[in-house]
Order: sequence, then C-alpha cells, then structure tokens
Amino acid sequence: MSVCQPFIARQDTRLFSPPGVFLLLSGVLALPAALAEQEGENLSGLSDNPDKAIFAVRENGTTCLMVEFAAKFLVPYDVLALNGIDLITEQASFTLPRGAEIEGKCGSTDSEIHISWKNNAYILRIYFSKEFREKGIEVWKINKIQFVYDTSETSHFINAYNPGKHTASTHKLSALVTPAGRSYVCTAQQTVTLISSDHQKGITFSMYDIQIQPFDIASDFIFSAPYKCITDQREHLEEILPLILGLILGLIIIITLTIYHFHLKLTANQPQLPRDRSMYKNM
Repeated sequence: MSVCQPFIARQDTRLFSPPGVFLLLSGVLALPAALAEQEGENLSGLSDNPDKAIFAVRENGTTCLMVEFAAKFLVPYDVLALNGIDLITEQASFTLPRGAEIEGKCGSTDSEIHISWKNNAYILRIYFSKEFREKGIEVWKINKIQFVYDTSETSHFINAYNPGKHTASTHKLSALVTPAGRSYVCTAQQTVTLISSDHQKGITFSMYDIQIQPFDIASDFIFSAPYKCITDQREHLEEILPLILGLILGLIIIITLTIYHFHLKLTANQPQLPRDRSMYKNM
C-alpha cells in the first residue's frame, strides 16, 4: 500500500540570491528612466510670423527642449533631359512647414529633435550636445544635422530621375555654440551645407529668426536669457555706430566752443597795447 506524502510548498530562493538581488535592484533603479515620458508639441500657432515654427519637447510635463525658427531648404536633384539620355540638375526650394510633427529626446549632455512632414517624406533631425571648453566654461552646440527627403514626393520634386529616399548629413559640425543655461538668439540667416547620399550632392539648410535652447530650461515654455549671435551683435553695432560718432562729434564741438568762449573772456580783460609804435614815446 502506497503512502501519500504531504505536499510541502517550497519558496524559490533564487530571487534572493546575490544575482537575483542585483537584477531586482537594477529593475528598480531603471524604473524612473522607463517612466520618463517625452513628447513633442507644435506651438507654431503662437507665432505671428507665418514662416516661423515653434517646437518643444517635454519630459514628464516639463519643457526640456525648445526651438523657434524659420527654415529653408535648397535641394538639387536629377531630371532626364529632353533628349532622353543626359541628366540635368534642378533645384527644389521649400520651407519648413508649421504643421510638422515633432519627436525628441532630452538628456543631461545630449538632446535631439526630429521634425517630420508629408507622411515622413521629409525628416529633419537636429542633435545637440554639451561640452566643457577652455577655462572650464560649459557650452552647448549643434553637433549634427540630418535631413531625409524623398524625391518621389512630387510637390517639390518634379519628374525626378530614379526617385527615392536620400539622407543628407553634416560632418564634424560645431554650430550655434552657446554658454550653458542660455538660449541662442539670431535674426540673421545661418546656413549649413549637408552632403547627400544622392551622388554627394550639397543640400543647403538655412535658418533665420532663431531662438533655440536644448538644455537647462528653467521655466515651462520660456527661454532662458538670450545669447546673441556675432552677426546680430555686429549689425547692432553698425546701427548704433553713427549715433555714437555723432555724439562724440557734438561733444567735441561743444568743448571747442567752450574753450573759445573762455579764451575770448580772458583776452577781453587784459590791457590792450597800442598798435601805433609812435605812441610808445609818450608812455
């Protein structure tokens, strides 16, 4: 006769072994990163300028990256000549639409924003990084720009030869260098050349009326203190230079007239010597 053995529930102790504890702690530590939600928002409707777009990336409901600019693209592409044999190069020129879709990522030293439109026929990716320069000064900059475009999209590319998607990228870029904690501001046009996978053609990407901040945004949807580009500083100096020169010239005239006035006053009080030398005999 068989004897039934009582069932004894055994607790799996593998979870509490050193490897198990390490995995458990790793999962707990990684939980905040997994919960950090990042979303893009299009705020272009807030701008009075019909050419300017405003995009933001938010993390857990707080703005962590914001860009505001107008942008223009000049893209060369091939079309078949009338003889059906030769290829000629045309130029597609278009602007960044305000209704684009936004994605992005925010980090402590690296951030990026992806702007797409026309069902991903066009995707603009801008990458930012932080670094320390001389004397321990921390700055941020654009370290890469990438542009994906589809020449089969016929609103800008007419009768493109061998249409398809191409990717254009910068090489060793260091643009818009700005002190950490400040936003880059520039009304002047800033132009970058990207090299395309389409036979190494040069894509021209231009931005103007710019304000960008990819790190250290203290207030939601509000840029930090502006750092003006050198071009704007030079233009501002050129605007006020005539005024400064005019003030200096006016000051010189006033000083000259004042000195002349005092000179006349001093000479008027001195005794006048006779001009006729014969009069000296009677003195």
